[in-house]
Amino acid sequence: MTTVRNLLEIKGKDIWSVGPDATVYEALRLMADKDIGALVVMQGDQMVGIVSERDYARKIILHGKSSRDTLVREVMTSRVFTIHPDQTIEEVMELMTKKRVRHLPVTEGDQLIGVISIGDVVKDVIYHQRKVISSLEDKVYKREQP
Repeated sequence: MTTVRNLLEIKGKDIWSVGPDATVYEALRLMADKDIGALVVMQGDQMVGIVSERDYARKIILHGKSSRDTLVREVMTSRVFTIHPDQTIEEVMELMTKKRVRHLPVTEGDQLIGVISIGDVVKDVIYHQRKVISSLEDKVYKREQP
């Protein structure tokens, strides 16, 4: 069973962040440059929120605001769900589904150590399914041999 810690070791522990006083445009530019869908919002060493493409679509575009004139603090999600590195991928999937989120910061104690996305989770599930299928195919093949 894969844990979040295992997944972070594979994908890396890069954490991309932005301050609450940055413009939404600056946040979007960083997301585009890093090819990611969300940024952790940090004020000093403290995580104060998360801002995602979904926040942009729902809180800027649909309200006719400008990303160049709107601050991240105005659109970020401040109630951030986090996960522990020893949680399983199954627990992460359950939380993402239940809370309808696509990105979860990983914290250990008071320290932010990574971010897991729904894409990371899906890749891991597909990898493990392929391993199971391959193992089952090997067993079937061995049975068919005289």
